[in-house]
Amino acid sequence: MIELGVNIDHVATVRQARRTYEPDPVWAAVEAHLGGADGITVHLREDRRHIQDQDVRRLRELTHIKLNLEMAATDEMVAIARDLKPEMAMLVPEGRHEITTEGGLDVAAQESRLRRVVEQLAEVGILTSVFIDAELAQVEAAARIGARVCELHTGPYAQAFYERGRDPRSPAVAAELEKLLTAGQAVVDLAMRFNAGHALNYFNVQPVATLPQVRELHIGHAIVSRALFVGMREAVREMKRLMREAAAHASHLAP
Repeated sequence: MIELGVNIDHVATVRQARRTYEPDPVWAAVEAHLGGADGITVHLREDRRHIQDQDVRRLRELTHIKLNLEMAATDEMVAIARDLKPEMAMLVPEGRHEITTEGGLDVAAQESRLRRVVEQLAEVGILTSVFIDAELAQVEAAARIGARVCELHTGPYAQAFYERGRDPRSPAVAAELEKLLTAGQAVVDLAMRFNAGHALNYFNVQPVATLPQVRELHIGHAIVSRALFVGMREAVREMKRLMREAAAHASHLAP
């Protein structure tokens, strides 16, 4: 059954705007859990622009659902992850000047270094995911470095959906969905878990949720934005309902 991981980075963004103690990301994680989230995702960035080290430690101690730590493949972050032992660590590209992650990790260009990182995380029982573009070369490289999970970057799909018709049947959107479908099948064929995320929202999530064998969707900004108006529990509940509804419908139609 498809699962929802809620990224709460931007709860911390609001807090850091005032350099104060509220809103508390841990409170947000609890509310997300009560709304039906299956996991919590946070990105501990090098520049600590939103989530702080203490946030991750408190989340590790106080939340009762799985924790996914997004991180750059640096010695500092590997050491932090090995100490905290989240259920999953997701390796992502990171740039100081980007507003949010702008593309998938180029695993194929740095296999040797990333293989060592995966090995270091696996030594302490951490499942490693890689955030990659929906390209077969990247999926195959992920398998070679020992990644257990591939999260396919849905940003190009979301952009096409917004700019080119807002309809999954429009040619531009259908083409991006086909890329995700093909790459997702390759992920599964190589015995890895197929996850997806980035720029998914309440209007574009259902076509992705219908992709065969997709295991988890990781969604943050849209949920935090909706939570400003309806509260975190309800925002999570509605997103999960849309996902489960779409996945169930697709399963019913499958031969």
